[in-house]
Amino acid sequence: MLDRVIEANYPLTFHQEEAKELGKHLKNRHAVVLIGMKKVGISNFLRFFLNNKDIPGTYIQDYKKHLFISIELNDLVECEIAPFWTLTLKRIVDAVEEYPIDEKIKKQIRNLFLESIQLQDLFFTIDSVRLALLKITEQGYLPTMFFIRFDRMRDAVTPEFFANLEGIRATNQQVTFVFTSYQPLKRLIPLVFPKTSWAVFFKNIYIPPAKKEDIETIFNAYKKNFGVILSEELKHYLFEIVDGYTQYLQLALIYLHDKKEPLKTKEELLKDLINDERISLQSEELWESLDKNCQNTLLKIANGKKLLSEEKRKSIYLWNTGFVRVSGANNYIFSKLFEDFVKQKDKEESVKEANSEFSKKENILFNFFLENKDKICEREQIIEKIWPEEEYLGVSDWAIDKLIARVRSKLKLQKNNYEIQTIKTRGYKLTGV
Repeated sequence: MLDRVIEANYPLTFHQEEAKELGKHLKNRHAVVLIGMKKVGISNFLRFFLNNKDIPGTYIQDYKKHLFISIELNDLVECEIAPFWTLTLKRIVDAVEEYPIDEKIKKQIRNLFLESIQLQDLFFTIDSVRLALLKITEQGYLPTMFFIRFDRMRDAVTPEFFANLEGIRATNQQVTFVFTSYQPLKRLIPLVFPKTSWAVFFKNIYIPPAKKEDIETIFNAYKKNFGVILSEELKHYLFEIVDGYTQYLQLALIYLHDKKEPLKTKEELLKDLINDERISLQSEELWESLDKNCQNTLLKIANGKKLLSEEKRKSIYLWNTGFVRVSGANNYIFSKLFEDFVKQKDKEESVKEANSEFSKKENILFNFFLENKDKICEREQIIEKIWPEEEYLGVSDWAIDKLIARVRSKLKLQKNNYEIQTIKTRGYKLTGV
């Protein structure tokens, strides 16, 4: 398995501070929330942390055996409670197959999953998760469940959901959880917990954009896949442009792979990346993940205006996650790509709203719908058609929904009779003449 994960071979110095802090909390069996801006590279960091064989001995420094269970919530078609627990149980089954656990125990855990599928009973599935984890600890392992992209569950979780998690921990003190989210859970789902439980149950770790040496590690790992050749000068300028943001780097590599003529100047590289639709869409996703306080703070920083202490307090998330950097007494926006997006935000808004012409990806999406008129186009099909170059990076719900919304809006501006219907849990369908 490790040979198939490119991050398993990253040096142990990769995201060293974050790995050290996470290891400390896992040693103490704390529940952890890893928080960072969308697509900043938390999943990239976790693939390293989960798959590098030297991590437990280096950062957890515990003689006991650790068993990591990775639950990628992007695998959920329906972001509902029952599918969540079914996926969790399945990933426990998958994880134990990779460890030297007694075959009899593996079979018992597999049978729990098969029975839960047959019964389709939520309480039985949750209890099966509890029993499976008990069987793992009886084998001398410390299980940690990593719920990756947990923010996808924001509209489904309830106090009962976390009560079940706490119940699992109450009956098995060796189990702990790691969540990833673009917001602290207290802000993401504020009504779920009693206020008194926050400090005890969760330890927040902010994952900022990667340091230069870490972004170079990612670049070197992926550049062969894209066949990218850059001069040393342009390579280091690329690192400066993306400023540690993993998704910008990977999208830039895709752009450079697609470009036929080699780039010659820094100015050309920056201009081309700013104008790339994929990068613009990613910048917009970052922008829309922020609340109004944070957006207004970024606009003030972009325009060189002085911030009031109360404004900074209300938007401290920007500093915690690395959206805003500090140099001496000055604040500045991370990444030239995102900084340019923020600066253009006010200027371009009215033009964008009035434009009825399809962009490249919007046109591909509309033609795909036309080819499949009156048929359901599932989200997976849309990703494969519209984002073939990005599928392995992971395409967010936001990106799909945003592109659909843009096409809908422009169809209205064009005054045609086509309508894009949403088919719940499946995808979309184009109807009309």
